[in-house]
Amino acid sequence: MPELSRSKTSKLSNSYSTMNISKSGYRVFSANSTTACTELAKKITERLGVELGKSVVYQESNRETRVDVKESVRGQNIFIIQTIPRDVNTAIMELLVMAYALKTNCAENIIGVIPYFPYSKQCKMRKRGSIVCKLLASMLAKAGLTHIITMDLHQKEIQGFFSFPVDNLRASPFLLQYIQDEIPDYRNAIIVAKSPSAAKRAQSYAERLRLGLAVMHGEAQCSESDMADGRHSPPPLSSGRTTSGHPGLELPCKHQAAFPGIELPMMMAKEKPPITVVGDVGGRIAIIVDDIIDDVEDFVAAAEILKERGAYKIYIMATHGLLSAEAPRLIEESAIDEVVVTNTVPHEVQKLQCPKIKTVDVSMILAEAIRRIHNGESMAYLFRNITVDD
Repeated sequence: MPELSRSKTSKLSNSYSTMNISKSGYRVFSANSTTACTELAKKITERLGVELGKSVVYQESNRETRVDVKESVRGQNIFIIQTIPRDVNTAIMELLVMAYALKTNCAENIIGVIPYFPYSKQCKMRKRGSIVCKLLASMLAKAGLTHIITMDLHQKEIQGFFSFPVDNLRASPFLLQYIQDEIPDYRNAIIVAKSPSAAKRAQSYAERLRLGLAVMHGEAQCSESDMADGRHSPPPLSSGRTTSGHPGLELPCKHQAAFPGIELPMMMAKEKPPITVVGDVGGRIAIIVDDIIDDVEDFVAAAEILKERGAYKIYIMATHGLLSAEAPRLIEESAIDEVVVTNTVPHEVQKLQCPKIKTVDVSMILAEAIRRIHNGESMAYLFRNITVDD
């Protein structure tokens, strides 16, 4: 009997040991239905030394998204890698459906690895629009995500939209390394901010490379139309005369009687000055830094101005290379010498169209972030020498 008891105890102990190993494990899945978008996931799993989780993500004939998880995820930490192709909304649905499927199958934690966070430009209220980025954050939480790893959010304040932790990694160490290794005579370069809003990021690069800084001011920006949005409906004046600056706008007498006269100070219209460059770029290599390069018209115009001011080479450094529409053709025909982006967004087709586009691999830092989160280690090492403005 004692031997039988010991045998049962041993089997029970082995059972608990197996269960604990299973519970403490983790799986890495890709939520993309297109082959081009799974390349980053494959690189990350290779660095981690694990296999990509078995799942099928596809679109049915009516364009509905379907996800089938082909292995047990019960009690495990699950990492979903989702790179965002041009079909942004399909990618979001793939991520939401997969997260909900994993939640339904009793995954312990579901961590989304979203190198480029979509809708990040729609993070501010504009007129009668909405803050779509906050809506997406709420949808991800509702689907079951408990943590997000991303890279270079368009605005760092976006982290406040989430009800769970967000690790906003930086690509700047990889881009800085590229500048030092791949740009000959980079000591003769100057870091350029394409707009005053990008000056802090440019300053961070300039300080770490010990280079000068130039800021472009007055470039064309997206102007908001004032037509039919209520801005040309001034309050009535007590004297019954028309409002200054708005001839012909006079309320009927009944409205003037109902609302007492109000006279507001006139708002001066904002006028953009001609494009100017604050800083000397003559005889230098100009390196424009930004977080996203999508429609490249502004970058092409900036390159022309810098060429006129004497810069003999022009590089563009950006984390996310969306490169939509005619971007490859415009870059190829422009004064830009090279565009360097990371592989947070797949852009192999664009590279075939324009040999000026170069890629920096950031799978290393994403893989290390996954390892540290799973093991409960500090993430501080990944942010060493990173400034607040980076």
